[in-house]
Amino acid sequence: MIKDYTIHSDIKKISSEQWRGLLASETCNFFQTPEAINFFELVGIETFTFIVENDEKIVGVLTGIIQKEKGIKSAFTSRAIIYGGPIFLKNIEEDEVRELLDLLIRKLKNKVIYIEIRNLNDYGTYTKAFKEVGFEYYPHLNFHLDCSSEEAMRKRMSSSKLRQVKKSLKEGATIIEAQNEQQVASFYEILHELYRTKVKTPLPDINFFIALWKQKTAKFLLIEYKEEIIGGIVSPILSNNVIYEWFVCGKDGIYKNLYPSILATWAAMEYAVKNNIPRFDFMGAGKPSQDYGVREFKSKFGGELVEHGRFCFVSKPLLYSVGKTAVKILKKHG
Repeated sequence: MIKDYTIHSDIKKISSEQWRGLLASETCNFFQTPEAINFFELVGIETFTFIVENDEKIVGVLTGIIQKEKGIKSAFTSRAIIYGGPIFLKNIEEDEVRELLDLLIRKLKNKVIYIEIRNLNDYGTYTKAFKEVGFEYYPHLNFHLDCSSEEAMRKRMSSSKLRQVKKSLKEGATIIEAQNEQQVASFYEILHELYRTKVKTPLPDINFFIALWKQKTAKFLLIEYKEEIIGGIVSPILSNNVIYEWFVCGKDGIYKNLYPSILATWAAMEYAVKNNIPRFDFMGAGKPSQDYGVREFKSKFGGELVEHGRFCFVSKPLLYSVGKTAVKILKKHG
């Protein structure tokens, strides 16, 4: 069989018309768009892109970033993360998917310990191709919330969460869009404390968030109370189709009748309804085999529980095993 497709790596060569076609794909997500890749490059994060072109038509796009800690730790922490999962048009052939993934592995296996694809959509059709080139599939949950109307949004939301939203607003909390760097910095302080004490995974520095706000790459919806920022959410938007919960936090349990984390999530949901964005994506709810308090929290907003999982290719098994053990120790004793 004659190969009639090519794979190249310049996302800037995709025309606006070709992007319109890609946006129609069921696997399209914000993190695979030029806006996302341009932002990561702007803040100094290494990126990679692979594009499948068949008969001058783009049928697949895969972009991601290289993450690593600074200094001597870099050699032991380097990993490739593909947020959202690749964009595949329905007419992409299985051998095109397979060769795209094989090229990804060949280009990155000596640079990173592992490659992880964090799916935000259903890739069940392509699982065979992923496995054939060496990726393993791991179950991972998420919630998708219908925001096509206010009625749909409220339909399955728990009465307790609705009450907490109403109490917070009645008490004087307001939802605002970030207006200046100081407000972004105040939000970051709360988020940083959350990651330091509870999440215990790496968080980008404040310059990442300032740039994200300045470039208008994502909405910063903040919770203000008595002229103080007490919470907020960072939400990228995909072409008025999906809004995402990328980062969210709040000074919970400090003020009576105020629930800033809940109000922050509500802020993005309400923004979706008001701006005709039909879906809110919670961007993850943990592994089904493990108890996860955040999953319980997210479930109360009434989204549909989905299991689109993750694909992982380990190129350096020993370092991968050491890294996993180190992360567990840090989370337990950090």
